Amino acid sequence: MAMDGSIPPKSELALTQSPEQVRATSSGPKKKGTVRAWLVLNRTGQAQVLEAGKSDIMSRTGLPGRDLRSLDPVLSYPSSILGRERAIVINLENIKAIVTHNEVLLLNSRDPSVTPFIEELQKRLHFHYHSCHTQEADDEISNKNNIHESEDLKSRIGSSQRFSKRFSKFIDQDESIKMEDEVESKDGSEVLPFEFVALEACLEATCSRLDSEARTLEKEAHPALDKLTSSISTLNLERVRQIKSRLVAITGRVQKVRDELEHLLNDDGDMAEMYLTEKLQKSLENSSTSSINERDDTDDEEFQSAIDDRVAAEISSEVSESANDTRSAMVKNFDVKELEMLLEPYFVQIDGTLNTVSTLREYVDNTEDYLNIMLDDKQNHLLQMGVLLSTATVVVNFFIVVAGILGMNIRFNLFNDVPPGNTRFLWTCGGGTFSCIVLYIFAIAWYKQKRLLER
Repeated sequence: MAMDGSIPPKSELALTQSPEQVRATSSGPKKKGTVRAWLVLNRTGQAQVLEAGKSDIMSRTGLPGRDLRSLDPVLSYPSSILGRERAIVINLENIKAIVTHNEVLLLNSRDPSVTPFIEELQKRLHFHYHSCHTQEADDEISNKNNIHESEDLKSRIGSSQRFSKRFSKFIDQDESIKMEDEVESKDGSEVLPFEFVALEACLEATCSRLDSEARTLEKEAHPALDKLTSSISTLNLERVRQIKSRLVAITGRVQKVRDELEHLLNDDGDMAEMYLTEKLQKSLENSSTSSINERDDTDDEEFQSAIDDRVAAEISSEVSESANDTRSAMVKNFDVKELEMLLEPYFVQIDGTLNTVSTLREYVDNTEDYLNIMLDDKQNHLLQMGVLLSTATVVVNFFIVVAGILGMNIRFNLFNDVPPGNTRFLWTCGGGTFSCIVLYIFAIAWYKQKRLLER
């Protein structure tokens, strides 16, 4: 501000500011990231629209920016299924989703082609939710019975208070693992984790859509190709050209999905990354087990000395079975048979679709070869016709030369005959014509001998 209280001009104000202040003033507010509409489906299948930016989704799902970039509808990325620590990134055709252990985030939910998939996914999630809750109620009843049995076993053991406490903890852990490993639905079939239910819906929608497009294209292609072989026209050629363009596009799409499924089936590590619910449960178990072990480390020596030989002999078999169950639960963290059995049918389906489009492409190629053979045959006939006409022209030119010589203004004895007895002129014309015919026949025979013409 000036000495008289007036505001200095902008030029003087810029001179008094530092370069950093000038750049900060000129740059203005920073641009925020692009906010997109995400459709969030929870465990019950209820939908909710979430307006969130890229950073919000990254913090919500724990995904890096490169994985979210593959879901951008503006960019063209090949089909992919990526397993991460807290989420599964699914980019299959028009389905672009992020699946966590308890929710599904869909990016292009406003696309009309995705609407049937969303409805089917909501039905599956709703059914999965009720199946899990029905099983939880059954597990509570069985768990109460197991608790009564464990209490009877504790009272029967009764050798040491510390041993009972330690053994109770061991039995509770063992039964909790069994409850997690043996989750079954009402009809006795195994209930898949939440993330596998969503993944299966995505795979089924993608494979069914590609198979439907392939079969529709096959129905359109065969009549068009057959009509082209019977009548080669501009309209028929244009139809076949469009069909071939669609065939090339759908072949590439099917091939990408098949390659992605094959890559997953061949890599156990990638499949193990998709066990989101199991990884979460395992982390919770490890944290609780570590806290319990810290409290019980000081009592290990006294616990070992307090065990009675009779009690140890009575429960040795039960302890060994529980230890084996715990070890199997640890190994199951790397067991991918469940996911492998889930992916295998869709790999077979997409491989069948690829065989369908490959067979159709071979049919198109065979039709093109047949048309090329037909065109080559017609071209050969035209060339043969040209040879015949050229030969006839050469032969006739010989007679024209003779007629030109005789037409000159030169006196010949041939012209001295009076018209009634002018037989020499007729002999000359007849002889020239006959000579031309003989020369033409000899030329055609020579062409056939040299296989320049068909026999």
